[in-house]
Amino acid sequence: MAELELLKKLEEANRLIESDTKSLNSLSVGTAKSQGSQSGHSRTSSLASQISVLSGSSQELGDTGEDDLWTTWGDILKHWDMGGKRKMANVKDLARKGIPHHFRGMAWQVLCGAHDSSDKSKYSAYLRTQSACEKVIRRDIARTYPEHDFFKKKGGVGQESLFNVMKAYSIHDREVGYCQGSAFIVGLLLMEMPEEDSFAVLVKIMQDYRMREMFKPSMAELGLCMYQLDTLVQEHIPDLYVHFQSQAIHTNLYASSWFLTLFTTSLPLNISCRIMDCFLSEGIEIIFRIALTLLTIGKHELLLLDMEGVIKYFQSEMPKKFEADQDAVFSMAFLIKINQKKMKRLEKEYTTMKSKEKEDEIELRRMRTENRLLRQRIDMLETESSELADRLIQGQVTRAEEEETAFAMKRELAAIKQHDINTNQKLVEARDRIKNLEDLSSKPTSLEEVSLRTEIIEQKQEMINCLQDELIKVRLRDAENEETIKSLRGKISESEEERKREREDIPEHNVASLQEELAASKLREAESNLALKDLRSKVSELNTMWQKHLKRSENPGAQSEVPSTPKKLLGSLLEGKSDAAKLEEELMTSRLREVEGMAELKELRLKVMELETKTHVIHNQLKRRTEEVQKLTDLLEEGSRKETDLQTQLRESKRKYTDLEGKLKEDLMMARIRDTENSQCVAELTQKISNLEFKNQEQTTEDDLTTSLNESDRMRELQDKVASLRAQVTRLALMNSKLTQSLSMHNLANSFDSDSDTSGSTPHLSRSVSPSQSSLAMSLSNFSSSSLSLQKTSQSQPEQ
Repeated sequence: MAELELLKKLEEANRLIESDTKSLNSLSVGTAKSQGSQSGHSRTSSLASQISVLSGSSQELGDTGEDDLWTTWGDILKHWDMGGKRKMANVKDLARKGIPHHFRGMAWQVLCGAHDSSDKSKYSAYLRTQSACEKVIRRDIARTYPEHDFFKKKGGVGQESLFNVMKAYSIHDREVGYCQGSAFIVGLLLMEMPEEDSFAVLVKIMQDYRMREMFKPSMAELGLCMYQLDTLVQEHIPDLYVHFQSQAIHTNLYASSWFLTLFTTSLPLNISCRIMDCFLSEGIEIIFRIALTLLTIGKHELLLLDMEGVIKYFQSEMPKKFEADQDAVFSMAFLIKINQKKMKRLEKEYTTMKSKEKEDEIELRRMRTENRLLRQRIDMLETESSELADRLIQGQVTRAEEEETAFAMKRELAAIKQHDINTNQKLVEARDRIKNLEDLSSKPTSLEEVSLRTEIIEQKQEMINCLQDELIKVRLRDAENEETIKSLRGKISESEEERKREREDIPEHNVASLQEELAASKLREAESNLALKDLRSKVSELNTMWQKHLKRSENPGAQSEVPSTPKKLLGSLLEGKSDAAKLEEELMTSRLREVEGMAELKELRLKVMELETKTHVIHNQLKRRTEEVQKLTDLLEEGSRKETDLQTQLRESKRKYTDLEGKLKEDLMMARIRDTENSQCVAELTQKISNLEFKNQEQTTEDDLTTSLNESDRMRELQDKVASLRAQVTRLALMNSKLTQSLSMHNLANSFDSDSDTSGSTPHLSRSVSPSQSSLAMSLSNFSSSSLSLQKTSQSQPEQ
């Protein structure tokens, strides 16, 4: 009867395991429902009742070591609030051996202090609140344990529970919010306990086990853990550290997921649960111990691998080695000693280093800002300097033009002054001669001389009138020439102003405009040349006439008779010479020279205009060259700027390429990790199926044994019946042989009887044979019935 009760309890436990992967939750469903309906019922009493049930069931299992472990954990959890905390050292040793599966959910709550946490009461309120991270959580849920039965179904119970817990924590701690690595820890908790308990345990893990700082956006705690692990690897495994440094394999490449997910993504779930047992009892130190152990075990293989080989090793080979002999790995990890003082010192060093890096980064950002401002200021100064250079060049050009104009004006002024001096001298000489003539005229003369002089004076008066008429005509011509000169000067000034405006304007690169400007300047030059030629021709005519007059006046001749007509008098005056004529001749000579000077001045001005046009053309060419040079320099600067931009884009693309390559490698690593997890899950499932089949076979064999004990007596009876039936069969066989012999003898005797005796002997034979045949038929029928009953019993026995 004791064996039957034991088998019944085992069957009940198997049904609980098959019905719910969270076996602890399935055992506590009734109590959880009663807690929701009855507000006065405390969580501690329900937890104690569950522990008492499990410990009581474990006490009935037997006296094996596992049963003792179950009993010990039941007592510790039952009396935790009444003094179980004082046995923390003993609990630590027990947790290192592994917490039983049925006690694991309650033990995790007790170890982290979440069994009486007030955060459980906030869970339902958090679920009714909307979170900003809901979309991201929904997107990442399918990536968390995708091959596990509890989380495989989309929109199933497991995924909804995981979403609720992650959403509640993102509202509870808005600074941390949601991080993908925490979903694996929550998934592991949900496999062992309900949602509220998982939320409370997650809050405790984040607050009391340094995980909150690790999941903050800055991930400062993760960087500290990587720095500490790197130093520990350098201390414990120096040759592997040197190899990793030579291959540029950083610690965060392979160990960041170990700390963020507590090995849930790198090792099978049973080993991850055992690591969680030690983590909740000892803290994050166990992660360092296991990491150093795994690196020590795989040191010889890792020393022969490059970066890709190391990643493949941690994805595929390392979990197999751990699972093959996990007790030895855990024992080796527990033997590693980590100096806490040194860890504190490393933490201070890392904090100092990070603060210095932050200061350097702030200084670098400030220097970049100053550099940008200085570059802007340099650009502004370069623009101002270019503008000042243009203004300076323009001022120099204007100054040169003004100096040239001033020089020309000074030269003209000097010529005019000299001309004025010469005219004044001639005027003084003329006045002296007039005085001399007056003195001569004042002397007494004879009557004839007086009459002659009066005639001569009259003739001279007529001649003067004629000369005045000629002089008026000449002055009219001079006025006309002066007007033409003024118009030409106006045109020249207008052309100079146009040239100045054209100089100030940006010269065009059009060849047609340059050709038109050149044609206009040539046309003006031709007009001025024609005017100059006309003036020169007139001057030459006057000069020839004047020279003829001078030649005639220089020839001395006797005084002839007074001509009767003015023309003759003019001819005689031309031949003769008086003081007034000499003065008029000198006046005409000075005027001719003045006209010649004006002609020379105009010619010089034409030359100056020609030079100015050439200078303007050269200046325009120089401006075009400077513009072309400026355009080329702009193009060169633009090309250099584009080259720098392209180089910057190339560096950015290279950096993006490296980032994408790193992300692809990480995704590949995660995919391989998932493959290994899937294979591990498949192996676990196959193992569970084989265990269940084995248990089923044991159960059937035990049922067969129990039924066989009850039917052993019946089997003996059946065997006795079979033996008696076999004896009857042998006896009937003997009787049958005897009857066959007697029948054959009777048949032989009857064959020798006559025909007459056949009628009388046949009824006799029938009467003699009928009793034996009836007995034989009865024995055969009994034998057939017994054989049928024996067959039925033999058929019913296998069915049972």
